Amino acid sequence: MEKEVVRITDGVPGTFKDTVAEEAFLTLYLNDKELLTLMCSPDNLKELSAGFLYSSGLIHSADDIEHISVNVSKMTSRITTRKKDLSDDAIFKRIYTSGCGKNMLFYNTLDVAGGKIVTNKIQIQSSQITELVKAFEAKSATYKETGGVHSAAFCSESEIIAFHEDIGRHNAIDKVVGEALFSNMNMENLMVLTSGRISSEVMYKIQKMGCAVIVSRSAPTSLAVKLAEKWNITLVGFVRGRRMNVYTAVERIGVAPRAKV
Repeated sequence: MEKEVVRITDGVPGTFKDTVAEEAFLTLYLNDKELLTLMCSPDNLKELSAGFLYSSGLIHSADDIEHISVNVSKMTSRITTRKKDLSDDAIFKRIYTSGCGKNMLFYNTLDVAGGKIVTNKIQIQSSQITELVKAFEAKSATYKETGGVHSAAFCSESEIIAFHEDIGRHNAIDKVVGEALFSNMNMENLMVLTSGRISSEVMYKIQKMGCAVIVSRSAPTSLAVKLAEKWNITLVGFVRGRRMNVYTAVERIGVAPRAKV
């Protein structure tokens, strides 16, 4: 939306029109029962709904979804799954996350206690990460316009394959997950790029996808690093220009020294 605002520079006020990031409330219904309401950017809501269910462990593939219907005017998403007897115990066991707003993550107790070790031996050069992040930042049109959204992407070693933005960093990730589900992408062979902080709930999502590498221009938390070590996931943070910090599973990152001029 556009809003006329007053900008004060060195004590001198002036008016101009600013573009503000859209925020909306999306209520998800699972098998005709209200599940929760997400604060989100009002686009790609089908992908967001499916991605949220997948990364929260409530579905395991797109085939688990029998029907999904999004009503944009009412901001509702109704999902029917082929398995109708989802346990209420599983649905109401929630972890409240460290994200902005009242975010939550559904989980299975065994998933949190253990978790599958990621064994993918994918290799990528640090120079390729630099180029991917540069392309990633160039795609962030809404961020450039508003400064109020996060971005997330799936990529191969050489190109970005799926990209979405949202006011929530978790939502942006769930949107690319939803696109991957509907496009039958093999997430285990892809890497995740995110603009936001890498915290424990982000790592739960990455582990469920089976991704071996997550890259951010921002910082990780201590628990995210511990989980990445436990699950053998390569966690790369603070990617700025040619510099980056590799916190875990460094063997997946190749380093070629710059040629001397």
